[in-house]
Amino acid sequence: MRPLEGITVVTLEHAIAAPFASRQLADLGARVIKIERPGVGDFARGYDERVRGLASHFVWTNRSKESLTLDVKHPEAQKILHRLVLEQADVVLQNLAPGASARLGLSYEALSAKKPGIIVCDISGYGNNGPYRDKKAYDLLIQSESGFLSVTGTPDEPCKAGPSIADTAAGMYAYTNILAALLQRGKTGRGQHIDISMLESLVEWTSYPLYYAFDGAAPPPRTGASHATIYPYGPFPAGDGKVVMLGLQNEREWGLFCDKVLLQPALASDERFTSNSRRVAAREALRALIVDAFASLTAEQVVERLEAAQIANAQVNSMHEVWAHPQLKARDRWREVDTAIGKVPALLPPGSWQHGEPRMDPVPALGQHNDAILAELGYSAAQIEALRAEKAI
Repeated sequence: MRPLEGITVVTLEHAIAAPFASRQLADLGARVIKIERPGVGDFARGYDERVRGLASHFVWTNRSKESLTLDVKHPEAQKILHRLVLEQADVVLQNLAPGASARLGLSYEALSAKKPGIIVCDISGYGNNGPYRDKKAYDLLIQSESGFLSVTGTPDEPCKAGPSIADTAAGMYAYTNILAALLQRGKTGRGQHIDISMLESLVEWTSYPLYYAFDGAAPPPRTGASHATIYPYGPFPAGDGKVVMLGLQNEREWGLFCDKVLLQPALASDERFTSNSRRVAAREALRALIVDAFASLTAEQVVERLEAAQIANAQVNSMHEVWAHPQLKARDRWREVDTAIGKVPALLPPGSWQHGEPRMDPVPALGQHNDAILAELGYSAAQIEALRAEKAI
């Protein structure tokens, strides 16, 4: 039995933050019923066609769910939605525009008056109150607003993170808060209102540079793929044109690096480099020495020296190389999930379970579960067809 079997989550979700949260609940066995707009669905379905015609974001965040299409502006569809929530849901999760779910009667205040054990989780850009409450928020905009962009990139230009980290951060905090609320409900019988802000989620993830700039101090500089405040820690070219990523964390490793990797043991006591702060201040001079030492070596030879000295290192992998990563293969981390266009590979959720595996069920087609879910609520085949004719579903 998976941990969340018997828990039903009804979601009014789109894009990434809420779908990522609910997919992880589904991974643990929860039944997730995804409410989508008839004919269109979650707009992330249309972001691209990179997975054999399906959208990459959607395939990632929506497996193991059931898709029910409802035009929530239609009176009959609203009745279905409310019945579904009040009769079956343990959790309502939404990331609609601010105020939209409350207008549908799905606020925690409205639902808990009828169902005290309900858990309602709202995800928004800036939270349910404050002067920014109604401001539109997308991932890149929150990366900017949170200060993340100010410390990411090169000295000449800020750069966004490649993945949607503001959405992902919000999704992770929604997921963990919902788990905590379920635990609390098990003790008290009471539900909970959870208010997740993308801004607050990413500011939490950016708190190290925030504290580094405490009391008006200078923030960490933008240093590309190198660490801003630890050095040497970043990419270095080898003589064959390939790049090696390496990182030092302490003075013992600095001594080993000079002795066994650079083959210049005297460098360890060079006054310019005898502490991390000094190495950071003299990073350009030190980088030149490292690049010069690596110029006669292939990337493979550099890695051999780093491994012999037990200095942390990594390859700068492409996405194609990650698909074939030997560690993921050795740990048997890939599975296949069904979709409307056939099976596609999917990574097992992080974490290993001694007994059984996380749920890895299909990615739903739009409205795939309409008839089954409505039949559960007592609708006949004729009634379902009438709803379809009225475009309520």
